[in-house]
Amino acid sequence: MKDWYNLYSNILYLHFSEGFYKLPESAKNAASPGNPAMRLLRMAGYTLVRLFGNLFKSVEQPEKLQGKVWLYVVSQNNYDSLNFLEATIPNSVMVAGQSKAIGRYNQKVARLSLRKKLLYYYKLPPLFFQFMQHRKHSILRFVDLLYDAIGFYEVYLQKLKQYRPQAIVFANDHNADARAMLLAAKELGIPTVYVQHSSVSNLFPPLSFDLNLLEGQDSLDKYRQCGPVQGRVEFIGMPKADKFVSLRNESRQVQTLGIACNLMDRVEEVEQLIRQISRDFPQLRILLRPHPRDKRSYTFAIGISPNVSLTHARQQSVFEYLQGIDMLISGNSGIHLEAVLLNVWSIYYNFNPTEELHDYYGFVKHSLVEEATSYDALKPMLAQGIAHKPQVYQRASYYHATVGTEYDGRSGELAADFIKAMLATTNQL
Repeated sequence: MKDWYNLYSNILYLHFSEGFYKLPESAKNAASPGNPAMRLLRMAGYTLVRLFGNLFKSVEQPEKLQGKVWLYVVSQNNYDSLNFLEATIPNSVMVAGQSKAIGRYNQKVARLSLRKKLLYYYKLPPLFFQFMQHRKHSILRFVDLLYDAIGFYEVYLQKLKQYRPQAIVFANDHNADARAMLLAAKELGIPTVYVQHSSVSNLFPPLSFDLNLLEGQDSLDKYRQCGPVQGRVEFIGMPKADKFVSLRNESRQVQTLGIACNLMDRVEEVEQLIRQISRDFPQLRILLRPHPRDKRSYTFAIGISPNVSLTHARQQSVFEYLQGIDMLISGNSGIHLEAVLLNVWSIYYNFNPTEELHDYYGFVKHSLVEEATSYDALKPMLAQGIAHKPQVYQRASYYHATVGTEYDGRSGELAADFIKAMLATTNQL
């Protein structure tokens, strides 16, 4: 049972870490409801919809999985980050767990049956008591995450033995299902590749893939703070941005302002800012973009002004959204980097001032973006942007290794070449 505890501690590395537990509740709520009753309700829903619901669904197509290079995804953003490899890596296929929500790509991924996951819930009581002994505060706060995680490793180990993929490419290194797949692959000696899909923090698990394809120096610096780096590391920039590099914003004036918010932000703060900007800068068009997982209502935006629009993240990729704006305001979000890459002037603005989570990604510290500590500080920035928008994309070079180089806009090509070389050396291609 000690081995069970060590295994699941690894699978739940991020969410059961001391650093994550100390984050503000708004950040933790994105992973697990703060209300204990809601956590129990979530577990009940998972039991009915996922565990028992999976029993009656046949989803696997063995011919799509056998001996292929798996591009394993756990979200729509993951899909956007890896789909370029389908056309460049022979015998590659997008793969996801049975009921995993992949947004608009739900019908485009090969599925792994998780029917047998239910068989491993006999491990829940001993695991719960072991976590109570070692990480009491985490298990009481995140018991639903342990409940969700049980069985992924055991089922994925069986699936890997059955289908023997040539290699597995990941775009996520910290979700429980992704980590379970990684650990199962390592157990069987199946080559693994990590393509970074978003900004990282020093709370993430240490890098442990055979090939780690990172966006730039910032990512490696942060991962070194997480622990020893295993495997080969290469900088490739951001492949999902490639097709948008030629469409960088060349406007010299801010006419359309984007406001991107997420689950850590307070809706009332977002509304207040939009009302203030609409009052003082009525000529600006404002596009509000809530995070794809944010279920809260933002319909207030429609009634503030005809110039304020509410966008739908599930129907539009982040780069498609950024193409439509000249300037961005956001809080603790990786969208700042994506904005700067497209030469969109980006401003850090804290939409949750009561909680201490300042500059989570270090974007202000490393001069990727400016910070507006209040609306009074933001107003002259908006006026400046309307008069003359600065060129900003070169600021991203610390984060995005290919900016301004011959490989600017060719990150996907670099990634594919590194993966092909790895497969060739392991006699897989």
